[in-house]
Amino acid sequence: MPIRVLLADDQTLVRASFAMLVASAGDMEVVGEAGTGREAVDLARSARADLVVMDIRMPDLDGIQATRLIAADEDLVGVKVLVLTTYDTDEHIVDALRAGASGFLVKDIRPAELLDAIRTVAAGDSLLSPGPTSRLIARFLRAPDTLMSALGGPDGLSERERQVLTLVARGCNNTEIAEALGLSPLTAKTHVSRIMGKLGARDRAQLVIVAYESGLVIPGTV
Repeated sequence: MPIRVLLADDQTLVRASFAMLVASAGDMEVVGEAGTGREAVDLARSARADLVVMDIRMPDLDGIQATRLIAADEDLVGVKVLVLTTYDTDEHIVDALRAGASGFLVKDIRPAELLDAIRTVAAGDSLLSPGPTSRLIARFLRAPDTLMSALGGPDGLSERERQVLTLVARGCNNTEIAEALGLSPLTAKTHVSRIMGKLGARDRAQLVIVAYESGLVIPGTV
């Protein structure tokens, strides 16, 4: 079955460009386009999308508020949100992750990268850009509204699990974690799942936030 994609962006030209790109992929289809956050929430319900590509800056409801409503809706369990940011100017990405987004991308990515990102997030993995973007996340994790009060901290993790969590926070996928620690990809995936269970995290995006907020990963070292 193709991945059912909903595109949410207030710029018609951007939506049209993304729609043409998604439609060109044989394993996905566009099931709706939204110009406001409110439209995105409504269409996520009516179009039964698998994934929403969500711009942050939109009228009516912004992308963060729309993401929060989608993540909190019991009828939309399983719907993933991939947030778009303008990088260096958009400092709300952590709020988006806390709201329930499964990952984010910068808007100047190559077309193939967007398609790969949609596949990654639709498959149940989070997509967190490493390097400078991770440092952008780290800068804003010191806000008073943190996940640490709701989720467990890393103190109860084994040394191996702490190593895996650190690599997740650095944007590594299961294959990269396996290579770094001399494990099989299946073992790496098992570790990630076990860590999520111990911490009560919904997805890998929340694991990243816990890693930064707990001090396991130091801002500026990624």
